[in-house]
Amino acid sequence: MNQLADDWQQQHDAIAELIALQMIVYIDETGWKVSTKHCYTWIFSTAEHVLFRCGVSRKKTEATSVLGAAFNGIGVTDDYAAYKSLFSEHQLCWAHLIRKAIKLVLQNPDETEYAEFLDQLCGIYHDAKSVRDNVAASVIGEPLSDAAERKAVVAKLQEHIKSLCSRRDEKVITAKAAEKQQPPGEPTSSHVATFILLQRELSNNIDCLFVFVEHPEVEPTNNRSERNARREAEIRKGARTSKTDAGAKRRSIIVTVLASLQTRIASFTLTNVLAEVSRWLDTGKSLFELELEALQAKRAPPI
Repeated sequence: MNQLADDWQQQHDAIAELIALQMIVYIDETGWKVSTKHCYTWIFSTAEHVLFRCGVSRKKTEATSVLGAAFNGIGVTDDYAAYKSLFSEHQLCWAHLIRKAIKLVLQNPDETEYAEFLDQLCGIYHDAKSVRDNVAASVIGEPLSDAAERKAVVAKLQEHIKSLCSRRDEKVITAKAAEKQQPPGEPTSSHVATFILLQRELSNNIDCLFVFVEHPEVEPTNNRSERNARREAEIRKGARTSKTDAGAKRRSIIVTVLASLQTRIASFTLTNVLAEVSRWLDTGKSLFELELEALQAKRAPPI
């Protein structure tokens, strides 16, 4: 495995460079361990590339080390603070937002306000997807293909979110703050606080909700990277994490190359993987290196 990681280091680096040159990247992170040290694994995904960084911190520098200080493209992520101001445009994952609303409803079935909020939020999301797919959306009544029309509809969708989040400015009183009041007051119940904070999250990130409408090639959820993160989480729960930093790096390289190959090989079998790797040996360059060279040549300024 050490030899394989050494042999594939160059392919791993080429994949990292390819991801940094893409216009859309999906990112997620999940817990990992190196021996007894709590770390993270970051997953960067595009339609044809997957990059793993295992056993690292959760700091923003882990993302910028791959994408650069300012990624000149669109990032699709959850609302983790490290992603803010990292992309030229940022699409928040709708699956995360809707799951939060669903959880609130399931845990508080007697609160009809939460169920109504969920229904309306899902309605706005489905309207946005209809516009994105150039289908008759209820907010406009006819198909959309023009960029200016999309901007106008996005503005309407944003207004719907603002109207829906009518409790976003309510104050959340913690138990400690309530105790300091004279006389002591009542803290905000946990489910009400969650409801207010969800509305605040939607309102504060209004510009990151409908990027996928103006750019139909962008997916509205981060499922592309979440699927890879889920597998890593299952491995972690099975206590099959890294023993050393070297082991974490070795895993990053091998899993990155295999996951990226899986996006290219329709029938992902050992025989087909070995056949592809054999072609690298015959030609002296992997498909990732060839792709990187072609992309760099295309972007190089004319002499």
